[in-house]
Amino acid sequence: MSVKKLHIDKDNSNRRIDNYLMSIYKDLPKSKIYSMIRKGEIRVNSGRIKPMHKLNENDLIRIPPYLNDTKPVIKKISNDLKNTFKELIIHDDNNYIVINKPSGIAVHAGSRNNIGLIDIFRSLYNFKIDLCHRLDKETSGCIVMAKNKKALKFFNNNLANRSKDLKKTYVAILKGNIKKNIYIDLSIDTNKDSLNKKVSINSSGKRSKSLFKPIKALKGSTLVEIDIFTGRTHQIRVQAESLGHNVLNDNKYGDKEFNMSIGKSVNKILALHSKIIEFQDESNNIIKVEAPIPESFTDLVDYLN
Repeated sequence: MSVKKLHIDKDNSNRRIDNYLMSIYKDLPKSKIYSMIRKGEIRVNSGRIKPMHKLNENDLIRIPPYLNDTKPVIKKISNDLKNTFKELIIHDDNNYIVINKPSGIAVHAGSRNNIGLIDIFRSLYNFKIDLCHRLDKETSGCIVMAKNKKALKFFNNNLANRSKDLKKTYVAILKGNIKKNIYIDLSIDTNKDSLNKKVSINSSGKRSKSLFKPIKALKGSTLVEIDIFTGRTHQIRVQAESLGHNVLNDNKYGDKEFNMSIGKSVNKILALHSKIIEFQDESNNIIKVEAPIPESFTDLVDYLN
């Protein structure tokens, strides 16, 4: 078998080689990639390198011939499905797409989901589309995708550094009567337990900060707006549970009696919607996008009003 070589384009310049290879060989253990680099099986421009080596445009990476082809597999998506999701685009520029994600679709395919949101948009555009962040399967609203690696890295750096220019606002229906703003700063252990896949409030976890602001009193519940200042797994849902103000129709962190108190004639969607996202791009433009609240959510508000 002949030696393979990967050519580094402008989009992937200045990336660490270990991170680049992990993005290409997603099924390969991280330890195997480090082992190949250490043994000199992977080289850049014929020279040995370390895992933290920064790549430059036009670099040639030597890849062992026994590795599988790196060509990505783009799943076949029906035209009807592609057209349906194309209508959900609420922002589109040279670097980013923002989608008003419906409840019920996962961002990634999995054992229970043959097709994820990312598969649909890679089919619509190309395989370079990447998710900038995540939303739970049952949460609707704003989700950002990057069209190139530089835009993705810029967004993720702002996310990691908690940039003041990156803002996320949700709306939710919560159990009980909330009369004033509640600021919550708790540590969340994002390692899900094996029984019900829940994260937990735990002092050994990572800090999670949110501001819950009541908008309207409803029957046995409150319509609230939530600003989040961190992005932990299931952050709002587990925080709401800790406050005793569970999100309506949450089957993981919710209150069963509260969920059952809602009439059967009303849609049982999770009452959590990512309403607004605001962020800065590399050209210092502020991008602010608002996702219309789905009819199924407003039906719940009307029913409880």
